[in-house]
Amino acid sequence: MHVGSVCAAPSRLAAVALALVAALWLSLATAALAQPANELDYAAWEQTAGRAEQLLDAPDTPPAALDAARAEVAGWRERFSQAQTLNAPRIATVREQIAALGPAPAEGETEAEDIAARRKELNQQLSELQAPGQRATEAYSRADSLVRAIDEQARAQQTNELLRLSPSPLLPASWAAAADAGMQVVQGIVQDMRDRTYGAARSALIERVPVIVIHLLAALGLLIFGRRWVDSLPSRLSSRASDYARDAVAFAASLGQIVIPTVGAYLLVRAIDTTGLIGPWGRPILMALPIAALLVFAGRWLGRRFFPMNSDPPICYPDELRQRGRIYSTLLSVMVAAHYVTAQALLPLSGLRAGAPLGRRVPMEISEAAAAVWHLPLVVLGAVVLYRLGNILRRAPSYTTPGTPGYRTRVVGFAGNLARLAAVIAPLALVVGFVTMANAILWPMAMTVGLLALLILLQEFSTDLWVLLRRNRNGARDDLTPVLIGFALVLLSLPVLALIWGARGTELVEAWTRLRQGVTLGGVRLSPGAILTFIIVFTLGYLLTRVVQGTVRNSILPRTKLDEGAKNAAVSGLGYVGIVLAALVAITSAGIDMSSLAIVAGALSVGIGFGLQNIVSNFVSGIILLVERPVAVGDWIQVGNAQGYVRRISVRSTRIQTFDRTDIVVPNSDLISKEVTNWTRGNLQGRIIVPVNVAYGADTRRVSKILLDIAEDQPTVLINPAPSVLFTGLVNEGMTFEIRAIISDINQGMGVSTEIRHQIIERFRREGIAIPFTVRDFYNDEGTVLSQAAAIAGKTPDDEEEEGEGDGVPLRTAAAVSPKPAGGNDPEGLDPRIAGASSGGMEDAGDNDSPGQR
Repeated sequence: MHVGSVCAAPSRLAAVALALVAALWLSLATAALAQPANELDYAAWEQTAGRAEQLLDAPDTPPAALDAARAEVAGWRERFSQAQTLNAPRIATVREQIAALGPAPAEGETEAEDIAARRKELNQQLSELQAPGQRATEAYSRADSLVRAIDEQARAQQTNELLRLSPSPLLPASWAAAADAGMQVVQGIVQDMRDRTYGAARSALIERVPVIVIHLLAALGLLIFGRRWVDSLPSRLSSRASDYARDAVAFAASLGQIVIPTVGAYLLVRAIDTTGLIGPWGRPILMALPIAALLVFAGRWLGRRFFPMNSDPPICYPDELRQRGRIYSTLLSVMVAAHYVTAQALLPLSGLRAGAPLGRRVPMEISEAAAAVWHLPLVVLGAVVLYRLGNILRRAPSYTTPGTPGYRTRVVGFAGNLARLAAVIAPLALVVGFVTMANAILWPMAMTVGLLALLILLQEFSTDLWVLLRRNRNGARDDLTPVLIGFALVLLSLPVLALIWGARGTELVEAWTRLRQGVTLGGVRLSPGAILTFIIVFTLGYLLTRVVQGTVRNSILPRTKLDEGAKNAAVSGLGYVGIVLAALVAITSAGIDMSSLAIVAGALSVGIGFGLQNIVSNFVSGIILLVERPVAVGDWIQVGNAQGYVRRISVRSTRIQTFDRTDIVVPNSDLISKEVTNWTRGNLQGRIIVPVNVAYGADTRRVSKILLDIAEDQPTVLINPAPSVLFTGLVNEGMTFEIRAIISDINQGMGVSTEIRHQIIERFRREGIAIPFTVRDFYNDEGTVLSQAAAIAGKTPDDEEEEGEGDGVPLRTAAAVSPKPAGGNDPEGLDPRIAGASSGGMEDAGDNDSPGQR
């Protein structure tokens, strides 16, 4: 009995990969050679389906028979899938003809005889046209059910095989069986060599000596000199490459470290095989050596690239850990290769899968006990190496650097912990007797670690290629494109990961078939083809919209008389229309029926009405702003407390740049529903108001004439309408005047007002006109009056008199800090020499900051 407890990950991966390729070829061939539905041999299909059902009912159907039956049924299913759409154009035409006749009469009603006859005739044609498709649909359903049932039974067999208990390799009887089997293999190989060194075989060997020598010399040259040369090739090429291409060139050149030695190993195997000395006992082992060499050199390459000593590593481990990681990676690849040779040539599977063909395995049956013993040293040594390598990998989060993605070190650390766990479980399971489970845990885990390292290296290589294309070593690494490429590599690695962990090629083909057919969401069928079509058409429409926008902005609008705001609104509106049209065309091209989403759209409208009303309100307000244009880009506006220039109007919000050079994002609904002051809409002219206070006793008409002369002297003040000076009031603080003037550019309002105030001070000083100001009296504990400065400094009136007072005379008013005590001086609280208050600030538009003051 062949051993079912030797689940070899490499051999399984190779076999499953071949099965996957065969299944894909069968699927394509079936699709190409599919017969029309009306020519399908349904009698042959009934026989095929009956045989498949019999195999499913049998309790001990071998996996090979199930795989053959599944491939045949899957071929029929593909034919039926294509036949379901037969006569589809003609069916659509007949349905349109029936619809053109109007609705069918209700029960008890009649219609014209000619219309009724025509309706009956068309319905008969429709039934005849739909018959082949309906029959194909029924047959497809049966074939699909059979495929699912076969897959379920295959998975059940696989599970049973993994849980099958074999004799423990620690039993003395198992060691005896293993020794006996090993002696038989050695004796068979020796006997083959003896039989082929005499007679005609010896003469043929002499004739093939030149070919053998050529192969042997080429193999030794590649394995000795070629390997040394290719090991130094990356450093030599990278030293001559530019700074942008150095890493990419080094990676590409390092692939020769796999190819050159593997080719040398293959030539060495060919040289040995050409001698003719290897017979049926040794040839299976010899034929497995090239793949084993590929595993060894690939593992060695992974270790050297993942733990480099003279370049930047993917993860910055210390030099000591890198050196140990390189050693453990090479040893683990050797163990994987040894397991592959053992499982492929000596211990083919039976039960779980068909083993290697008779020409690729030794001509003997090896017992389960012997197989368990042979696997024991391989599993134990492989577990020790994997545990030590996992011990290094799990420390990756401790060596995270600013240039290393955080997710990468976390994933590597997690993989290291899993590797350590698998390295502990696998030997224990083997000792107990679960040989298949032990091999199914250990070697796939080792290959998963290798796949993870390869994935990280390919991500680094894709980033290096992007750096080479962009010629920007620092900025290009932070772009989105390398991240998207890395994500695509992860997706592509998932099928490989599934194969490593025991997935069958037919299962992957079935998953792809289901995915290709699509899934139904809300009555809409989505498939990879439909999604890809939508993405391509929408992308092309979006790019075309951008091209049209650029053409309109740069070639058409500059030749028009539209202002800048109107140009921006036109370009933005064109972009929105283009995106909507691109989405509609993409949906139509992808064949997505939006009518089936009517109920979903109705439900979404309710949600929009409640939960998304603010977003919708801002969106609609943005459209109104772009169409009516009450506010345009470049306008100086004030919304509530926000004041500044409009820099951008989007569909949701408007960005305002304040005079402090800060950005304020205002929802578009506020610009529609609230009061908005637009200082520059239509023209830049605006009015400034400069209030002025004058002390009592001044000639009011003389003051008005001076203020009017000052206003008219300003270059930006318009003469039509002319500026004016108003005498606005008589108050305690003095006489109040206002200068009102229209300037040509309101953006310069603050500057003009400032210049007017400077000239007022200069002219009033020359004319002897006083500007009143308010002061406060402070009192000490004795009720003595202090000036404001002396009270703050804590001085007495005598001190203040000694130091001398300023030119200003204190104005005693009711604004004193503390009430004036009874019997104090100046009972009226008002100094008659000075009355009035200080001049006010600029009002209205002139009281706001302007660009010249920012």
